[in-house]
Amino acid sequence: MDKRRIMVAISGASGAVYAKRLLEVLPQRYDTVYLTASDNAFGIMRGEIAVSELTELIPVGTEDKFAIVDSCDLSAPPASGSHEYEGLVAIPCSMGLVGRIAAGVSNDLVTRAADVCLKERRRLVLVVRETPLSLIHLRNMTTVTEAGGVILPASPAFYGGPESIDDLVDFVVDRVLGALGVGLRLTKGWGE
Repeated sequence: MDKRRIMVAISGASGAVYAKRLLEVLPQRYDTVYLTASDNAFGIMRGEIAVSELTELIPVGTEDKFAIVDSCDLSAPPASGSHEYEGLVAIPCSMGLVGRIAAGVSNDLVTRAADVCLKERRRLVLVVRETPLSLIHLRNMTTVTEAGGVILPASPAFYGGPESIDDLVDFVVDRVLGALGVGLRLTKGWGE
């Protein structure tokens, strides 16, 4: 693959701030970031970070690195295993999305891209944001993990002495970057 490509999906769960921060750093390592959001995600983004269009999440000066794709477009490049891209990050990831992925339901672009990532052995990182967890949630996350996906709860750590919400967000996004194998750090690791 000559160009590095990744897909980011924003689902209808609380935590749009994590997606916003991830999108600020991905252009440093990727040539193309496919970006999509579910209909429910837009309502949550409006309430949490005052964003109503995906273009508002794209950092100024990096517009050429983003390709916005409709979440219903099953003909978009990431829907095909023959299109080379490194993986998919769903951030935040609702438990409904986890359940559909675990069941192999490819009813939209995100679930199809997740299916492609699992079958092609590409990285699939689901930044789940739910608490408490039901037995159904746990079983679905186990199924995705057994299939090769990474379940990455949006659970910031406090050992680094965070001084702001931004520090807590950076911790989670740093873990996402690590799960992708990007080689970019936003925070110091334990003992550093």
